[in-house]
Amino acid sequence: MAGFQTLDDLKDIAGKRVLLRVDLNVPVKDGAVSDTTRIERVVPTIRELADKGAKVILLAHFGRPKGKVVPEDSLKPVAGAVETVLGRPVAFAEDCIGDVAAGAVAAMKNGDVLLLENTRFHAGEEKNDPEFTKALAATGDVYVNDAFSAAHRAHASTEGLAHLLPAYAGRTMQAELEALEKGLGNPDRPVVAIVGGAKVSTKIDLLQNLVRKVDALVIGGGMANTFLAAQGIEVGKSLCEHDLADTAREILKAAAEAGCSVVLPVDAVVAKEFKADAENEVVDVKSVPADTMILDAGPASVENVKAWLDKARTLVWNGPLGAFELTPFDRATVAAAKHAAELTSAGKLVSVAGGGDTVAALNHAGVAEKFTYVSTAGGAFLEWMEGKILPGVAALSK
Repeated sequence: MAGFQTLDDLKDIAGKRVLLRVDLNVPVKDGAVSDTTRIERVVPTIRELADKGAKVILLAHFGRPKGKVVPEDSLKPVAGAVETVLGRPVAFAEDCIGDVAAGAVAAMKNGDVLLLENTRFHAGEEKNDPEFTKALAATGDVYVNDAFSAAHRAHASTEGLAHLLPAYAGRTMQAELEALEKGLGNPDRPVVAIVGGAKVSTKIDLLQNLVRKVDALVIGGGMANTFLAAQGIEVGKSLCEHDLADTAREILKAAAEAGCSVVLPVDAVVAKEFKADAENEVVDVKSVPADTMILDAGPASVENVKAWLDKARTLVWNGPLGAFELTPFDRATVAAAKHAAELTSAGKLVSVAGGGDTVAALNHAGVAEKFTYVSTAGGAFLEWMEGKILPGVAALSK
């Protein structure tokens, strides 16, 4: 892919010390890693480099120790999980710079894998401090960034190192960037974006960027209520940011000027209480009873979304269409996700999705594997969708 070098450009690396930035910010319970998804994502890059005889030195952050050594934020328990998933030994060094790191690296043989301690135990990491970056670079010959999820941060290990050592994108980073290019960079049109979730306030930049880039914007979840209310529709006791009515109207106006169709719910599933299996009914959005709340998009709204997906060549998805954690208010999200998955499997749609709730919703619908690409990078994915430059990606573009 143009603009940055990948592992395909990295020749003759046997014996070279490769500083590989990975995302190992995994959930740990009682000293054990409870979800290895992020480790699984970076294993192909680790394995490829090790198989070619490189000395693979893993750099990662964990938690928010704020530049101090916090024992519960040590990466030591994570080293064992990486070893298990990778299926080969992973050594651990108690520091990421200085004599401790240098000694551990000096002891490596070709093909060995070493995990250095939490980069955020040093204040210089988040400050992108030149001296700290030099100290990191001292143990490596080559820099590979495979942590797209940390690419929106201009830290020493995500951005600074790319200026001091020959820099390459790892396989996960490469896959992410290629998927994003297909999603919004240079997509097949028409492009439909589905944006859901609770609040407009957290996604104003996103919506303003998307209406200029996509052909149709489907708005669901709690944020749809804010748009309905902004058009004078009563939404009862629904989650709604009434103070953002002007913002919602501005976004609708910008969409109209850009020729982007905004698709809002036409019917809704309402209930008197926010709980699973609460008594509910389907009503037109213009007749929501005052003592109820909208918890999902209704069947007619789902058919509208499906019709837009049928016309689309590209789908970018962030956020659920309803309160998908509660049955039966997961129906709209599941139906739309399954439809998108079928179109993707049939080769009719490129589907790119991301963001925490989105990944959970697609897993719940059982279709995450069928999407073209599902990004696990919450903040970085969102900032990319907002049209922002990601420092960690920009630094790789030579």
